[in-house]
Amino acid sequence: QVQLVESGGGFVQAGGFLRLSCVASGRTFSTYGMGWFRQAPGTEREVVAAISWNGGRTYYADSVKGRFTVSRDNAKNTVYLQMNSLKPEDTAVYYCARDGLSRRVVPGTKYDEYDAWGQGTQVTVSS
Repeated sequence: QVQLVESGGGFVQAGGFLRLSCVASGRTFSTYGMGWFRQAPGTEREVVAAISWNGGRTYYADSVKGRFTVSRDNAKNTVYLQMNSLKPEDTAVYYCARDGLSRRVVPGTKYDEYDAWGQGTQVTVSS
């Protein structure tokens, strides 16, 4: 069973930046796409960004396009989310997740396409 551990969350002022990391256990990291989701209180978990298994394709929610960048280092079993120009509305718990389908060509964007989740890391952006 793969384990995912996020880090890098914290408290930042609007306009600031954070870099989230997610380290995966196991030997098959490089064959699965990865996604970043977030959930604010009282809202549903939503996809923020996703990256295909080989890094060749990425997806961004409209709300973060141009501000967030997803990347991966398969040699380190790690996926990153660089978050720039943060806004108060970015405040949420951020989760990384592993795609349930190996070598999916297009990164998954739906909650039920992912079968393993990290514990989440809190991001708080003050105005």
